[in-house]
Amino acid sequence: MELQKHITDATTEIFETMIMLEISAGDPVVEKINNFKCSVSGVIGLAGTCKGILAIHLPDKVAMSITGSFLGMEVTEVDDDVTDAIGELANMVAGNIKMILDEAGKDVTLSIPSCVHGAEYTLDTAADCERVVVPFNLESGQFLVELQVKN
Repeated sequence: MELQKHITDATTEIFETMIMLEISAGDPVVEKINNFKCSVSGVIGLAGTCKGILAIHLPDKVAMSITGSFLGMEVTEVDDDVTDAIGELANMVAGNIKMILDEAGKDVTLSIPSCVHGAEYTLDTAADCERVVVPFNLESGQFLVELQVKN
């Protein structure tokens, strides 16, 4: 599966059409990253013929910047607006990837978005899955988009 290309294409399209911010993708991260500090992570589950998760991990500063652009307002703290916006961002990216993974559009379903935020937290990787993490850069910093698909 070309997970890196799917992540890059879906994320770039959402940022160009919905968020109106320029981003650039980097090379996939090879080391395991599952500890986050002062960050927000939006997570969506995939079920059906393709099982796994899509997660977007953003430092607080980047999450606030993206939320401000998305909502057209100044954001000065990570609050419900930020966690809702990052959950919706994860939902939109997962929706695009779902359409790529499931051409018929009905054999893969998405969970309701979940959002984790905190001074320090860990998100573990599922066992027996293909995992790709792509970093994206924008003016306010860098964020990661992670896709895990069960083998």
